[in-house]
Amino acid sequence: MPAIRERDIEKGRRDFLTCQKALKHRAAIASASSSSTGSLTDVTLPTDSSDPDFVPRPVIAMAVRYTLAVLEKAAPGPSTEVRVAPYAAVKIFPGPDSDPHNLTPPDVVEIDPATWLRLACGVTSWQQEKAAGHVAPIGERDEQIGRLVPIRA
Repeated sequence: MPAIRERDIEKGRRDFLTCQKALKHRAAIASASSSSTGSLTDVTLPTDSSDPDFVPRPVIAMAVRYTLAVLEKAAPGPSTEVRVAPYAAVKIFPGPDSDPHNLTPPDVVEIDPATWLRLACGVTSWQQEKAAGHVAPIGERDEQIGRLVPIRA
């Protein structure tokens, strides 16, 4: 099953751009704040609707699905699964397919939605997120994903 339906691609792109704008704004605030002790890997989209950067959960979901579809199109194949739960998962990169007994590809990368959107939007790098412990790779090909982000809308 694809990460996003073909008819939702344009909506997904718009929602991605909405998330990108909000995340980059929050990252700029975090960078400019001299009292900030956190890093950009702590930047997330606010869940409080009174926040001016608030992005509703359905918009975040569509942005995740859209960016995963773009990732899948950029590097098709069956050997590495990128999971952004609870929204979607895609398989990318040529190579060995899933084990027929457990249907899991040789390489799996689990990423939470906030981390994935920071990567997809170019707020942080793969190395920053990996160092912060926000990327949980199983296998050897996770570094190749870092070369595919940020996502170009």
